[in-house]
Amino acid sequence: MANDQAPERSLTKIVPAEAVFFDIDGTLCDSDPLHHIAYQDVLKEIGYNNGVTIDEEFFIKNIAGRSDEEAAKNLFPDWELEKGLEVIHQKDVRYRVLAAQILEPVKGLYDVIQWVRERGLKRAAVTNAPRINAELMISKLGLSDFFQAVIIGSECERSKPSPDPYLKALKELNVSPDHTFIFEDSPAGIRAGVAAGIPVIGLATRNPENSLLEAGATCLIKDYSDPKLWSALQELESAEAKLKEKNA
Repeated sequence: MANDQAPERSLTKIVPAEAVFFDIDGTLCDSDPLHHIAYQDVLKEIGYNNGVTIDEEFFIKNIAGRSDEEAAKNLFPDWELEKGLEVIHQKDVRYRVLAAQILEPVKGLYDVIQWVRERGLKRAAVTNAPRINAELMISKLGLSDFFQAVIIGSECERSKPSPDPYLKALKELNVSPDHTFIFEDSPAGIRAGVAAGIPVIGLATRNPENSLLEAGATCLIKDYSDPKLWSALQELESAEAKLKEKNA
């Protein structure tokens, strides 16, 4: 169950809201189980860990939310990076087959998408996933016309947990970190958003809640149907209405 800390405390300070950024894996869609399966299959084929299947704890600790380079280094510390990346790329091929068949949105996603559309907020997807994976997931979810920018970590100087991808999103959409908020599900992504000066709502879909809070999440929700999120969004709307009255 997600932490009960009130998210509205972290959202009203961004009034007037200009933009919202979304991570993709684990934030837009429940893709981590598919990545886990793909890794299990590919690693088993090469005899990794003497053929013993990697469990969810290992996957979360060493792979989930990380760039390809970081995952390769964690998995194969004694290998040349390029050799490790070849395995990661084989995993991605396997993952895309799975994602094309059974990718599911995080619960309540389309309600939040509609809320964002109705308020005319600018929006970007910001991910460490390869572009081919990112575009597949966005298309599969029916969101190709929703995002005004898709920022890929490997196309920046540094991937998450560096702030570079989120700083690039701010620049591309010409918005301020003081009027933007983020949805993220991984410690690496949350650290990236915090380092960019943007408040981050953490989705406690897979990663341990304490790791998300330690990374700097201003609040946690279980998914987009969480009543705490909608209470926060209502508070944000009320604060914006008061600001408009004041400036009228």
